[in-house]
Amino acid sequence: METLEQTRSQVEAAVSGASLEIVPNESPANQRSLLVDNAHALAVARFLRDDPALRLDYASNVTGIDWLDAVVQEKRKVKQVIEGVEREIEETIEHKRAGYLEVVYHLYSMELKHGPLILRLRTANRSDDARVPSLTPVWRGAEFQEREAYDLYGITFEGHPDLRRILMWDGYRDFPMRKDYVEPDDYEYEPTPHDDVLEKARPHYPG
Repeated sequence: METLEQTRSQVEAAVSGASLEIVPNESPANQRSLLVDNAHALAVARFLRDDPALRLDYASNVTGIDWLDAVVQEKRKVKQVIEGVEREIEETIEHKRAGYLEVVYHLYSMELKHGPLILRLRTANRSDDARVPSLTPVWRGAEFQEREAYDLYGITFEGHPDLRRILMWDGYRDFPMRKDYVEPDDYEYEPTPHDDVLEKARPHYPG
């Protein structure tokens, strides 16, 4: 399989207007990924699936990530005159990053036996614009996993053929996998409490 840089260049050449960013990964796995803009996500997905050299025909895993508001530190080198001598120094600047949600797709080629290529989609925010295009029309196996991300993270997948909750019940108003989720105090309904659940349920017992 070609390098991620080569794949990005191919996609940008094939899909007019597409903007892809290589996202580094500092974990031991070091699996870098491609972040694609939402407007071109479907066209990019079709190219990745249909290109003869890629043939990424299988989405093995689809998951969500919740990124809260954060203060990000960025280091940059600047030139300053110190005691009459121009020197290059490193300074750290801080800026606020608004929170957002991400969807991560792990793609493989069953036909060519290579992968994974990791594709990311990103919402505009965590509130009124938490939406991305569904890639189920390209990879049919993503349907249930996108529903799970919708159910647990509150990500709306536009164009999904059957977007509804899959784990939580209809009428449930929260998203349990979000980092600011507050667990409800409803342990009086726990039929067989045990361990830490027993301790949470005990205050609800009469007497």
